[in-house]
Amino acid sequence: MAEIYEKYFKESFEGGKLTDIKLEVPHDFNFAYDVVDEIAKEHPEDVALVHKSCEGEKTVFTFDAMRRLSNKTANMLTGLGIKRGDRVMLILKRRYEFWLSMLAIHKIGAVAIPSSHMVSSSDIRERVIAASVKALICVNSEDIVSNVVKAVSEPSEVPSENECLNSVIKLCVGDKCEGFIDFDEAFAGCSEELSRQETEASDDMLYYFTSGSSGSPKAVIHDFSYPIAHIYTAKYWHGSYAGGLHLTVADSGWAKSAWGKIYGQWFVRAAIMVYDYDQFYAEDMLKLLAQEKVNTFCAPPTIYKYLVREDFSKYDLSALKQATTAGEALPKEVAAKFFKGCGIKIREGFGQSETVLLICVNAGEEGVPESIGRKSPLFELKLIDEEGNEVATGEEGEIVVCLDNGKAPTGMFKGYLNDKDKYDEVVENGVYHTKDMAYKDEAGNYFFVGRNDDVIKSSGYRIGPSEVEDVVNQHPAVFESAATGYPSKTRGYLVKASIVLKEGYEPSSELKTEIQEFVKERAAIYKYPRMIEFVDDLPRTFNGKINRAMIRKKDRLAQKK
Repeated sequence: MAEIYEKYFKESFEGGKLTDIKLEVPHDFNFAYDVVDEIAKEHPEDVALVHKSCEGEKTVFTFDAMRRLSNKTANMLTGLGIKRGDRVMLILKRRYEFWLSMLAIHKIGAVAIPSSHMVSSSDIRERVIAASVKALICVNSEDIVSNVVKAVSEPSEVPSENECLNSVIKLCVGDKCEGFIDFDEAFAGCSEELSRQETEASDDMLYYFTSGSSGSPKAVIHDFSYPIAHIYTAKYWHGSYAGGLHLTVADSGWAKSAWGKIYGQWFVRAAIMVYDYDQFYAEDMLKLLAQEKVNTFCAPPTIYKYLVREDFSKYDLSALKQATTAGEALPKEVAAKFFKGCGIKIREGFGQSETVLLICVNAGEEGVPESIGRKSPLFELKLIDEEGNEVATGEEGEIVVCLDNGKAPTGMFKGYLNDKDKYDEVVENGVYHTKDMAYKDEAGNYFFVGRNDDVIKSSGYRIGPSEVEDVVNQHPAVFESAATGYPSKTRGYLVKASIVLKEGYEPSSELKTEIQEFVKERAAIYKYPRMIEFVDDLPRTFNGKINRAMIRKKDRLAQKK
C-alpha cells in the first residue's frame, strides 16, 4: 500500500539516486484532514505522538486518537466563536494540547500563531495587536498567565487596539485560572465528530513571529501548502520512516517545531517523541533517547555541546540511527565527540523561518567535512555578490532562493504580516534574499559562513564567525564562544571572542593570552581574537541561536560611555 505522502511528493530516481521532486498541491489541501485523518482511517492504531512529562508520566496517542481529539478541540473552538481566518495564539510549551490545538485550528481554517513561553508581556501585547488575535491558549506555568493578563489588560491610547485587547478569548491549560476558560472543561463535552470545513491551500495557516536580530519581530506568513514541502525535511534529512520514532528538541513556539514535530514526520507516518521538560539536563535527554528507543534525533548545536560532556557508555543508544542539527555552525570538536560516543555522524541542514529546509546532508550520505550539504531538489538556489551577480565556485556569496516566474515555490513564505515594504526588500529581482553567506565547491556542497551582518570585516579580510569559533572551541578551557566584530579606527573591526568557560576554569589575563596563541597556531593570523571577554552565558534569540547582534550592540553602547 502506498504511503500518504506519495500522493503529493513525486520523486524521480536515476541509478538509485534521487534526481528530482515534483510537489502536487490540491487547491483545498489541509494537512489535518488530508494527512492525519486519512492515516487514522488506514492505520488507526499506529502511534502518532509519544508524550513524556518531566515527572516521567507517559501518554501515547494513536493517529485515530489525534483525529478524534482534534475534532473535539475544533468543536470547542468553534463553540467559542473561532472561525475560518481568525488568529489563535498558542503559548503551550511542550504540552500535548499544542498538537490537538494545531490540528483543530487547521481544521476550522483559522491561523495558528505558535509562540515561545519566553515571550514577555510586551511581546504578547505586540503580537496580539499586530495579528488581531481572536483567541489565546496558554499553559498555566511560570509567568505565562500573568504575562498574558498584563498584556491584554493595560489600556491603549488607540481605540482599535483597545477593542482587540479587550475581546481576546483566553483559554488556560493545566491548573484553573481566574479570567480564563478552562481548556479541559470546555473540551470535555464536545463531540468527536466534525464535518470537513472549507479551506484553500492559499489561505493563511501559520504566523511565526521571528525573533530577529534588530527591530520589532515580524510575522512570517505560511499558507496551507507549507506542510507538503516538509516531506523532504523528514524523509531525506531527518531520515524518518513509517513506524519510527523522531525527536526534535525545540519549543513549540519555534519554527523548528514545524520542521521536526508535526508535518513531515506524520506525512511519512513516523511517531513524534515529545519530552516536556522544565529544565534541560543532558543525562535526562540521553536517558530518554535510550529508554524510548528514539530512532531519529534533531537538536541545535548547543544541545549537542552538553550531550558530548556525558559518558555515552551508560546509555543504550543502539536504536538511534540518524542525528541532525541546524540553526548555527556545529563545532567540529562536538561532532567528533558525538561520533566517538555513539558512532553516528551529525548531519547539518540549513533553512529559515521564511522557508523549509533549503540545504542539507541527506540521510545515508557521507557528506563533506564542514559542509552543510547540498541544495534540496525543491528549490533553485544561487550565491550572489552585492551587485546581484552569481559568484564563481569557491567564492563567498549570499544564498538566495529563485522564484518560479515570479511565484514563490511551495515551502517559501507568502509575506510578512502588515509589512509589504519589508517583503519587497527581501524579495526582489526574482529572488528571495536570505542574508546568509556561504560558498560552494564544484560538487555543489555548501559551506556556511554566517549572517551577512555577522561576517567580520577586519583589515580587508572577511571572516565568518564560525571560522573563529571552531578553533576557539577546541581549547580545553572553552565550553562555547561567539565571534563578533568590535569597532576599530584602524582595522574596521577587531575580531572579538566572547567565551563561556568550562567548569573548573577561571578567567584570567594568562588564559586570554593562552587562547589567543592557541588560535594563532591553528588558523590564519588575521582570524585570531585580538579581544577576549569571558562571560557567564551568551545572549540568545527565542529560538536558541546565539544573538551576535546583541553582543555588538552592547559593545557599541560601552564605547559611547
